[in-house]
Amino acid sequence: MSVESTLASHGITLPEAAAPVANYVPAVITGSLLFISGQLCLDKGTVQAAHKGKLGASISIEAGQEAARLCAINLLAQAKTALGDLERIKRCVRLGGFINSTPDFGPLPQVMNGASDLMVLALGDKGRHARTTIGVAQLPLDAAVEVEAVFEIA
Repeated sequence: MSVESTLASHGITLPEAAAPVANYVPAVITGSLLFISGQLCLDKGTVQAAHKGKLGASISIEAGQEAARLCAINLLAQAKTALGDLERIKRCVRLGGFINSTPDFGPLPQVMNGASDLMVLALGDKGRHARTTIGVAQLPLDAAVEVEAVFEIA
């Protein structure tokens, strides 16, 4: 089953890839690697109220996981735009997660699982990846989560 068919079977349709909001490009291909710039938890082009703010304050772990899942969906949308076909992805090599959180918020990895789980759902074993998760003081648009990715491509 194709990546997009797998996503569709779970009720997920990839959105239009978000345009950059500053002086960067959304994706870079070098050799057999595709680097995707950090993607916010955009839903229908905006950060919804449920995904704005800090984990450990106004955002629950479950809402944070959903925000991370949206980031992963947006990563795949960027990959599709860059590659033309998600079947070119040989492996998700790495995800980097940034969690907008209070200084004492500990369960950062559980929040980031929202993105990791989506990547494995979409790509199967090719979606298993190395990962970094970092708590940060602020993210653009007051988003709860931002995730970047590196894919190996054919």
